[in-house]
Amino acid sequence: MDYKVLMEEAEKVSTKAYAPYSNFSVGACILTSSGKTYTGCNFENSSFGLTICAERNAAGSAIADGERNFKAIAIYSPKRDLCYPCGACLQVLHEFGEDMDVILKSEQELKTYKLKELLPGGFRL
Repeated sequence: MDYKVLMEEAEKVSTKAYAPYSNFSVGACILTSSGKTYTGCNFENSSFGLTICAERNAAGSAIADGERNFKAIAIYSPKRDLCYPCGACLQVLHEFGEDMDVILKSEQELKTYKLKELLPGGFRL
């Protein structure tokens, strides 16, 4: 699958984010090794610790459908170029594929990183 399509899906789902406190909407689209895609957006809560990032929301949808091997994730925010995942999301994603591609958008260009580049030495049992 073309990573441009993944980014388009991440952009589309970012418009559905629930971010009344930060006004920082994020969308994510995961591609699994089986070829399926799963989207997620962030949603906030007035108890800030209960807020869920877009990346973990998309991962949860994939997991709920039985997927365990992630090939790539596109992450987008209209508020920031190169919207990197937070540390918690990097660790969650690491569980399902440290070699997955992480696709970020800078202006009109896509940049791709390996997850293990962004989280070297991620924790695993």
